[in-house]
Amino acid sequence: MPDRNVDVHWEVARDERFRKVERRGKAVAQPADAHSVHIELNGLRHGRDYWYRFRAGNHFSPVGRTVTAPRLDSFGPALAMAIVSCSQYEHGYFTAYRRLAEEHPDLILHLGDYQYEYKPDDYTIPAGNVRDHRGPETVTLANYRQRHAQYKSDPDLQAAHAAAPWLVVFDDHEVENNWADDVPEAGSDTPDPADFRRRRIAAFKAYYENMPLRRRSIPNGPDIQIYRRVRWGKLANFHMLDTRQFRDDQGCGDGYKDCPEAVDPKRSITGDEQEKWLLDGFADSRARWDVLGQQVFFAQRDNNAGPAKITSMDGWDGYVASRKRITEGWLDRKVRNPVVLTGDVHAHWASDLKLDYDDPDSPTVGSELVATSITSGGDGRDSDPADHPFLQINPHLRFYNNQRGYVLTKIDKHEMKADFKTLPTVRDHDAEATTKATFVIEDEVPGVRQTYLRPFNAPKMSVKSDRDLIEETVRNETVR
Repeated sequence: MPDRNVDVHWEVARDERFRKVERRGKAVAQPADAHSVHIELNGLRHGRDYWYRFRAGNHFSPVGRTVTAPRLDSFGPALAMAIVSCSQYEHGYFTAYRRLAEEHPDLILHLGDYQYEYKPDDYTIPAGNVRDHRGPETVTLANYRQRHAQYKSDPDLQAAHAAAPWLVVFDDHEVENNWADDVPEAGSDTPDPADFRRRRIAAFKAYYENMPLRRRSIPNGPDIQIYRRVRWGKLANFHMLDTRQFRDDQGCGDGYKDCPEAVDPKRSITGDEQEKWLLDGFADSRARWDVLGQQVFFAQRDNNAGPAKITSMDGWDGYVASRKRITEGWLDRKVRNPVVLTGDVHAHWASDLKLDYDDPDSPTVGSELVATSITSGGDGRDSDPADHPFLQINPHLRFYNNQRGYVLTKIDKHEMKADFKTLPTVRDHDAEATTKATFVIEDEVPGVRQTYLRPFNAPKMSVKSDRDLIEETVRNETVR
């Protein structure tokens, strides 16, 4: 782009052919913002579809579809929502984005790792990467802008953005693997605190430029306001969390550990201010469903059948007191239907949430749905969920699948239905998505209930040992 301002004209219409234009206007795209524009409109009609497009000079953008939320005093129709995470460009084609666009959802939640920071061939999968990143590891603003531009050039991702509005939060790879507040990962390209601070400034500016965020999320140096609350009429409150900027550093050097720091009551994954904001939101909520859109595994996952408790220090297992305070918070404030939605771990999971995970008779007090990756980790493999040792060690874990895909939910006043969609491969542009399992969360009945499971028909001799499955899961979640 030339180093000059560009006028961008925009239109919002009630029909896809723009015969009934509702609003139009002009914005100025500036070089300082990588010629990005963010249009915020008030006064559109509640609970209906709109279509939008942009024009710069003689160039028209493709048409995108969006949906407005119901009135605050109305439930509105059932909400069709897709949940996605973890799209490593090098590991496969973004066919899953294309397939979810074909589902015509009303809303898409992206729960982090929208793009990855690695230089080519630095993060490889056993079968070999399908395609390459352009440029070095992302450290500077130019690096991050280039990486976002490469991802945005993908036609399948474009189709998903054009299909429905997105509600987004970042996780770690939008900056660097497993960073925590001001602490970079071990072996970082920016180990010096001042260099890592500059890296955050660059990453957040590029993220804001390229993502559908409101002005309240304009970065302030190395900080960005990403936790926020979105109301979908009386049906749902979306509490979108930030589990990176305010967390204490991972305990015991990160990884899967039996770590005493994990139970330190002073440690937090959200920080005090965000925790108070969340608990206040629970107290004020009158929604049928209170949904936590967030990044890392919430339920306990112990990978050791013996007395040691070996869990991931990067997830909520590394911040047990934080999890307990928030779980007690929704119980004390009588939240009607708490549901945690999660990404990060490159596999589908469904879980019952407990106050005391070590007591099998502890009552279920909430539900968690975890979306697998779009591509990260490569194809993965199908299996019988009952064969995974994590489900045997942790009876509150109810489902597991290690293929790529997304979760498609339908939410109404009576239930939240979740279809776990999987693709057989990410090495084929034409792969089809099928439903591996369906779970239902009923109104005022905490926990997940399975209503469908596609059979796994591979011969038993192909099933790996418990130790192999545990090591495979840990390896998939430990990028370096």
